[in-house]
Amino acid sequence: MTPVKIWLGYPYPLGATWLGSGVNFAIFSEMATSVDLCLFDNIDSPQENIRIPMTEQTDQVWHVFLPDVRPGQLYGYRVYGPYDPERGMRFNSSKLLIDPYAKAIVGQVNWADEMFGYVVGDANEDLARDFRDDAWGMPKAAVIDHAFDWGDDKRPAIPLHSSIIYEMHVKGFTRLCPDVPPELRGTYAGVGSAGAIKYLTNLGITAVELLPVHQHIDDKILVDRGLVNYWGYNTIGFFAPEAKYSSSGVMGEQVSEFKGMVRNLHAAGIEVILDVVYNHTAEGNHLGPTLSFRGVDNPAYYWLSPDNPRQYMDFTGTGNTFNLLHPRTLQLVMDSLRYWVNDMHVDGFRFDLASTLARDDKGVNKLHAFFEIIHQDPVLSQVKLIAEPWDVGEGGYQVGNFPVLWAEWNGKYRDEVRRFWKGDEGRIGEIAYRLTGSPDLYQHSGRRPYASINFVTAHDGFTLNDLVSYNEKHNEANGEENRDGDNTNNSWNCGAEGPTDDPEINALRARQRRNFLTTLFLSQGVPMLLAGDEWARTQNGNNNTYCQDNELNWLAWEHNDEQKELLTFTKKLIQLRREHPVFRRPKFFQGRRIRGTDIRDVMWFNPGGNEMTDEEWSSPFVRAIEVLLSGDTIDVLSFEGEPIRDETFLFLINAHFEPLPFVLPGEEHLEWLLMLDTAEEHGFLPEPQKFASGDDVEVIGRGMKLLKLATGAQARARHESWKKRQVQLPRDVMPGAAKPPPLPETDKEESPETK
Repeated sequence: MTPVKIWLGYPYPLGATWLGSGVNFAIFSEMATSVDLCLFDNIDSPQENIRIPMTEQTDQVWHVFLPDVRPGQLYGYRVYGPYDPERGMRFNSSKLLIDPYAKAIVGQVNWADEMFGYVVGDANEDLARDFRDDAWGMPKAAVIDHAFDWGDDKRPAIPLHSSIIYEMHVKGFTRLCPDVPPELRGTYAGVGSAGAIKYLTNLGITAVELLPVHQHIDDKILVDRGLVNYWGYNTIGFFAPEAKYSSSGVMGEQVSEFKGMVRNLHAAGIEVILDVVYNHTAEGNHLGPTLSFRGVDNPAYYWLSPDNPRQYMDFTGTGNTFNLLHPRTLQLVMDSLRYWVNDMHVDGFRFDLASTLARDDKGVNKLHAFFEIIHQDPVLSQVKLIAEPWDVGEGGYQVGNFPVLWAEWNGKYRDEVRRFWKGDEGRIGEIAYRLTGSPDLYQHSGRRPYASINFVTAHDGFTLNDLVSYNEKHNEANGEENRDGDNTNNSWNCGAEGPTDDPEINALRARQRRNFLTTLFLSQGVPMLLAGDEWARTQNGNNNTYCQDNELNWLAWEHNDEQKELLTFTKKLIQLRREHPVFRRPKFFQGRRIRGTDIRDVMWFNPGGNEMTDEEWSSPFVRAIEVLLSGDTIDVLSFEGEPIRDETFLFLINAHFEPLPFVLPGEEHLEWLLMLDTAEEHGFLPEPQKFASGDDVEVIGRGMKLLKLATGAQARARHESWKKRQVQLPRDVMPGAAKPPPLPETDKEESPETK
């Protein structure tokens, strides 16, 4: 064994840090009695080649400096202390541990009973300590060199209200893409390749939201079934990019390749948002493996049951909850976030099960230290922060309740848009809220429409095609007898379960897809499109494809004529949104005359051309509405303080199952152009059709049309139709049903209409 120089080292920064003259190693453990640093010559070494006792400890951080070590060195830790699960202590020096601050992780877990800190199968379960060594089957951390040529990389810094997010999986997006070189498919370099970026820019999106790219573990139960944790919501390394997605190597090359992907996307004006999982780790419950955090300092990193520290609090459904109430664990999360922004140049984060991160012993707390630190941080407060605002614990559904600076995956938007187009009763008021940026959820706390991340589908659930093709989930391929996945999908198969040759059903499904996409991209808020929905990809009715690393999740790039039509339609919708600021306002509509003018920025009419009444808003049977958006408002200003003006648009929306005539609003002698009709195969009309105010325009059952004011002053369009007619309303009115977005309480008495 070659002697190694050992110096005292530094307690900061944590992790393994190449300083140009050697490597500093630092690891936190409050309860450990001693720590050994283990060095490996290569990934196949069954045992460490050198074991170095870390004798220096400063503020509960064990540290050492090795001047002879260089980037590429593989290492792990053995942490000593009591093995007493009933007191929450699970130290076991027989188990090699991954550095919680590892910047690169090499290898996969070679599953065997040795990977567990207890004797698997023993009658005492986790109380019986396992003394067998597991270094032969454990991943190793690798020292990296942080140097990278970023060139003139510049963040696109796209305002959130102008963002269009594309949710995608690194491997799934490029694995079959013919425009990506074969050797790069399924990798970071593939996403950053010219072919992939050309597709994204042609589509028109402004940001990719990548499913988890932190190093994760494939659960033993899945591996035993011949499956993997494809989505990656099973993190073991919060600083390490997943090595499986690297085409250039796994000894630190994955870090440089990830950076290259970000640099190339930025050069094309596309931001990178990471889906991050800080709510739990891959170590599971008290019967899970000992891989890293559990063996380093179990009571610090995990939220243990106060009454029984042997057990874990579980607000995530995964067996454990990361303990952000401990300052060192909170520090790790903040260090990780800053690392991905400062070193990896990402533009924002989507936080999985974000309610968990804000929990304390009283529940979800909006004043949690997690929020306070992020809000005060000069780096993190300036990037995009998106919450999945729920978890599985009591009181975990927090849509609308996150603080200012945060946007949210708006689950109510998803559910209401699905229910409305399915034809559920009593949804007209709810759909009005969702179309206008969900002011009922966000306006009261001073947030803006862009707090709402609007989505109809996401990785978790049906694809857009399956949403209109299946009433029930079909998850048999997952090996859990179809018990997994959500049972409440608000889906409708339009008359047949799965693929069908019935032309009427297929026509209805195609129209519903266009309805959903039109609603998504022309709603206020921030649209998020699931990759592949732009051409109606299918998962054969599987709404929980987390373990399917195959064609079920890989995007297929050979499209039939109908898929090509939908892709073209989606591109045009995105272009329309980007060209017209009235569809992406940074402020909520006021729904009344704006002070000092006669402008009403949004108006609601029934199909007869009359303004909607309270009785109509409350009726369970109303499924049709006209929505007028004024583009000549003066409340939205450019950076220079000039009003941002646009044209006036009119939606005709009919979620009834049969066609309805709509009377166009406005004074006499106005002309409207029909631009879009979801009943048409192409969606957008090759030549817009002209209609006069007062004309009857029929909208097919479950269809919508978009018109633009072509002739006449916009002010003259903001009136009930000069040829309005009465609409017969069913007398059975639902009491207490939702009404349209009201005036803010503070503004009502200022409105000339209420006076």
